[in-house]
Amino acid sequence: MLEDKNPQRTAITELGEFGLIDHLTQNIKLYHKTSIKGIGDDAAIISGTSENQKVITTDLLVEGVHFDLSYMPLKHLGYKAVIVNLSDVYAMNATATQITVSIAVSNRFPVEALEELYEGIKTACNIYQVDLVGGDTTSSTSGLVISITALGEARSEEIVQRNGAKENDLLVMTGDIGAAYLGLQVLEREKQVFKANPNAQPDLEPYSYLVERQLKPEARKDIIALLKELKVIPTAMIDISDGLSSEILHLTKQSNVGCHIYEDKIPLDPQVIATCEEFNMDSTTIALSGGEDYELLFTVAMEDFPKIKGNPNLSVIGHITKESEGVHLITRANTKIPIIAKGWNSFKDSE
Repeated sequence: MLEDKNPQRTAITELGEFGLIDHLTQNIKLYHKTSIKGIGDDAAIISGTSENQKVITTDLLVEGVHFDLSYMPLKHLGYKAVIVNLSDVYAMNATATQITVSIAVSNRFPVEALEELYEGIKTACNIYQVDLVGGDTTSSTSGLVISITALGEARSEEIVQRNGAKENDLLVMTGDIGAAYLGLQVLEREKQVFKANPNAQPDLEPYSYLVERQLKPEARKDIIALLKELKVIPTAMIDISDGLSSEILHLTKQSNVGCHIYEDKIPLDPQVIATCEEFNMDSTTIALSGGEDYELLFTVAMEDFPKIKGNPNLSVIGHITKESEGVHLITRANTKIPIIAKGWNSFKDSE
């Protein structure tokens, strides 16, 4: 029987999600030469053939923590559950190939509800051309839990980790940011309106882009193809799932560098700007701290700038500096503000 040598109690909220992972895995050893990269990136890297390496990643979605079925259709949930995993594969500059799906479900869900969930999973597999190759199903005493593992592959020299950013590299992101978080705020507001008046009909048309980004996000498979076409291999890359500030700090910490990001370069959709004004929110704060955008954030060498310049899918939002210079936001007023992690934290609400 294992003896408890650590009787003191430390609240998980003191560490947060990533602090907890670091703490629990700090003494984990890799015993196999085939384990190229373990914990600490968007995906682990496993040696495959002489030319290719495999990447593997997993995510857990829990009802009441990661999704609310009062406004998340089960088909959309199945689709999104796949997407959040594929995004981690693409963040390694790899091609997604297979997934496994495991669910724990309570008896309040009929078979027809699970058919809806799997319809979304199958739709994502069809669109992104990945194979569903296994999983597990068990009972739950508290709602629905979904765990998906995604596998991918790439040539060993093309796989990109978080730790390769160098001083003077450009910081680039795909698409725009902040819409998914605002979509969640809109849905939560309409949920409260419905509770007060079940006859009220929500008008989501002015927020269509925001709601779609929350309920049916897409992973940036197209960017991996675009980078190949442009003959650009990023020096470091991560996906933006927990908020831009958190991801920038992950990337700079892993690469032992600093960073300047420019407020006026952060790409925002007009619907994001308009809704921030309506909700009396600061759009830059939403961009830095919101989550679930599933865009890609990466660095490229300065000499690759001509290849990406003017591309509508890509925005240069900053550059990498020496580690001693820290990580800062340069505001529109040219003020330098330290960036701190204020992204989504699955443990914060349990305080």
